[in-house]
Amino acid sequence: MTFLPQPCEPCDPPGYAVLALPPEIDFCNAEGLLPLIMTAVDHRSDDLRFLVLDLTSTRFMDSQGVRLLDQVRRRLPGRARLRVVAAPQGVPSRVLELSGLRRDVPVYDSLTEALRPRSGTTGGPGGGAGSGSAA
Repeated sequence: MTFLPQPCEPCDPPGYAVLALPPEIDFCNAEGLLPLIMTAVDHRSDDLRFLVLDLTSTRFMDSQGVRLLDQVRRRLPGRARLRVVAAPQGVPSRVLELSGLRRDVPVYDSLTEALRPRSGTTGGPGGGAGSGSAA
């Protein structure tokens, strides 16, 4: 099954791009997702402040998903920052916690939280990541 991250440009707040990711992220599709995500980023690079990757529909994610998120984070242009949405009790949230990536990427419990303006850009104190995040 081919999956294309779906941007919601008309409904994204200014400066934000939101992409919903597939139900599974593993060795079969993670490598192919990177160029799709980066194409969406390139399309919005002139005004992009936050890329929000929505993992709420993702039921399974392995280390390749962690690698994908880290690669996206490192390739974002200029001031753009990555935010991730993951259900607090879901597999992706736990994988991000165990891998340590939550220290570098703020993880929010809901899309509403991830789209709220924050004074900080990280999930630490003042950054406002969801209650399930590890600061």
